[in-house]
Amino acid sequence: MYLKKVEGPRAVRLPNGTRMTRADLPPATTQRWVASRKAAVVRAVLYGLITETEAKTRYALSDEELKSWVEAVTTHGEKALKATALKTYRQR
Repeated sequence: MYLKKVEGPRAVRLPNGTRMTRADLPPATTQRWVASRKAAVVRAVLYGLITETEAKTRYALSDEELKSWVEAVTTHGEKALKATALKTYRQR
């Protein structure tokens, strides 16, 4: 079995006891960002699976976009990433 050499950890343990690997991340070609994909990227950054720089480069995200996702999750939880919830959680 061949494992591709990657910088950083291959997997991290989340606070709820589950494991997150690089295979759990959305594809780099993602065009449609639903809440679950945003949440996966935020979890990967927060728990050290990938760096912020790597996330921004891989997914072509701006500093502001990634920062807003992280702030939404840390302040209100993953449900704040839904497009239908923007009005509820914006600027509170």
